[in-house]
Amino acid sequence: MAVTLKPKTEITVPRSIRRKAGIKPGDQFEFKVSGRVINIVPKLSPEELEDAREVQDPKVRAHIRKSNDDYLAGRSRPATEFLAELRAEAHRKPRKKRARSG
Repeated sequence: MAVTLKPKTEITVPRSIRRKAGIKPGDQFEFKVSGRVINIVPKLSPEELEDAREVQDPKVRAHIRKSNDDYLAGRSRPATEFLAELRAEAHRKPRKKRARSG
């Protein structure tokens, strides 16, 4: 989609583009400029950053792939069993200690 920039007008992202990109009111962005190219990058919350890093972990990706293959093959298990497994894994992992402020 092409738009024409008027002399005294800021650039507005058209509604159809915002919808396709999943942009909602209140979202924050960083603008990165390289030559005549402007990249608009969403600024992620700390939780979203952690999720993005976890998904890039090869072990997590392998687990997601295996789960997807199991689902497609019709192998599934009750949600209560799955949640119990997640809770057991969470108890085995040592928690990170946060630095105290003050």
